[in-house]
Amino acid sequence: MAETETLSLIAQSAKVSPPDAYVRTSYIRSWDAYQAKYEQSISHPEAFWREIADELRWQQREEAVIQGQMPDFAFFPGSRINVCENCVDRHAENPATTNKVALFFESEHGDARAVTYGQLHRDVQKFANVLQDLGLQQGDVVSVYMQNLIETYVVLLACLRLGIVYNTVFAGFSPEALRERIVSSNAKAVICSNGSYRRGNILRLKETVDRALEGVDGVHHVIVYRRIPDLDTPMQEGRDLDYEALMKAANARCPAAALDCNDPGLLIFTSGTSGKPKGIIHAGGGFLLGTYAYTKYQLDLQPNDVYWNTADIGWLTSHIFVLVGGLALGATTILYEGALDHPDCGQVYRIIERYAVNKLFSAPTAYRMLVKFGEELTKQFDLSSLQLLASVGEPLNPEAWHWIRRVVGKDRIVINNTWGQTETGGTPLASLPGAVDMKPGSCGVPFFGHQLEVTDVEGRPVPDGTPGYLVIRNVFPTLARDVYGDRARYLSSYFSQIPGAYFTGDSAVRDEDGHFWVLGRVDDVVNVSGHRISTMEMESSLIQHPAVVEAAVVGHPDEIKGTVPIAFVTLEASYQAGDELAEELRKKVESDIGSFARPGAVYFVESMPKTRSGKIIRRMLREILREGKVQGDTTGLEDNDILDRLIQELGAFGSRDEKNM
Repeated sequence: MAETETLSLIAQSAKVSPPDAYVRTSYIRSWDAYQAKYEQSISHPEAFWREIADELRWQQREEAVIQGQMPDFAFFPGSRINVCENCVDRHAENPATTNKVALFFESEHGDARAVTYGQLHRDVQKFANVLQDLGLQQGDVVSVYMQNLIETYVVLLACLRLGIVYNTVFAGFSPEALRERIVSSNAKAVICSNGSYRRGNILRLKETVDRALEGVDGVHHVIVYRRIPDLDTPMQEGRDLDYEALMKAANARCPAAALDCNDPGLLIFTSGTSGKPKGIIHAGGGFLLGTYAYTKYQLDLQPNDVYWNTADIGWLTSHIFVLVGGLALGATTILYEGALDHPDCGQVYRIIERYAVNKLFSAPTAYRMLVKFGEELTKQFDLSSLQLLASVGEPLNPEAWHWIRRVVGKDRIVINNTWGQTETGGTPLASLPGAVDMKPGSCGVPFFGHQLEVTDVEGRPVPDGTPGYLVIRNVFPTLARDVYGDRARYLSSYFSQIPGAYFTGDSAVRDEDGHFWVLGRVDDVVNVSGHRISTMEMESSLIQHPAVVEAAVVGHPDEIKGTVPIAFVTLEASYQAGDELAEELRKKVESDIGSFARPGAVYFVESMPKTRSGKIIRRMLREILREGKVQGDTTGLEDNDILDRLIQELGAFGSRDEKNM
């Protein structure tokens, strides 16, 4: 079978134990302790979530914990809680933490600032009064078009304080993408920066907002934060308002609203890996419950940690593990504006050294970027503070895993490769870093209160070591509650395939030790001459070659074989692209999997089209090959210029020289 190579790698994967020094400070310190708590959380989920709830502040607490089941369910129905109060007020009102730094800000431009929990408390209340003075109220939607800034967090926390539903849009999306989200969510206001720094350039965000709002009647207010004071910023009289002027005039006292735990809290659009984005609705209180638990146990976030999650605020990971989970735990967190490799390749290491970061959370693409920069660069920086590296977005391939642990972590850190989705609002799979042995490439084990299975198409569990569909059998607080304005799409996308379960759309394997290995989307399969091959298997083969940093394989129609696999690869800096290397890579895949898996062509590219979460959008590669352009949704792209570069380099596949096919 074509799956043999992948399954063999999984079966032979060695366990790596967490260092004793790390275990001693972990919340969960042994495999037996994890298993006991996990089994209890599955057999008595109400008790587990009640335990989490006891660590939070409630305005009104009812007895019921879980009501209903998929797809209609509630956590702590009738209970009242405020997300902002738990993320800010609890720490600001505590004399021991009111002057603790909540957020450090650093920019590629060289700016640096810090804000304490006490200062954050004051500013959030002021902006909440700004929103109320403009007539916005609970249930209204606002679109936030800002980068990673302290002011962005003030804006979002103020929305959570009042029950205003926010929708963050990546500050780099086109006017068309922004307009779609504004219109689709019926946003009444837009809050934006006038500009942003990225790779040494200035992005004129306010001008993008102006173009997005042409012909849009529902937006009555645009609040503009002048991130770049001397940037010429157009302001429309009667609609556009200055953030600083509003804050200066605002009252500094605003009580936190008493909100039902299941009231909508945030609206975030999926990143477009499979077509038109969906507006995913998460309950505010439920999101707080779940993200607090994920962040506490999966990151072992402690009071004295200095924590850096590199995610952009346009990516839900930033909301899960920083805005809500991180602040609810009272952490000190770093916000970064700009590209991680600007002004030079040492920027990530420089920030780790400057702030003595001990916990870093990023995407596999960022870690592979560090691999590409080489080992010598790491010797210029003191990285001894690092204790934990977490990863989410795509599986972190074993080669990069080992390099990062050896070179960056000096073989003494914990690496926690997690799995989650926009719809899950968190990471149902991860290691408990002080309790669970690491396995390079694995996504870890099920989190407390989450029952995951690998099944066949009928929903029957398959034996360990057998690939199947990844599903979740029970409800949990951060699971999406709806698709905005399209209940039918919510039901059909997630609950119609496997009765009584949430269908993730991913394929996976559970090994004999209970670790889960996510193989990719169930539709990422190439059928070559009757052989069904997972694109991940071919990509894993390519990545094992020392020249390859990243690989993506897609199917292309072929008159004889039906489909032929085409490989896109990015190279390690010391290797040169060429026909000889392309043939070497084709032969490697053929040797590892079989002659039927031999790529029809290998294209060397500078970078891949990716979502903000680091997922390669293979659909776009397929469209470029077949049509010479991308026709589907492009709003989820991390780099909007990548498609033009790929199209220019490759052109339509049919017009290319196919001598190597």
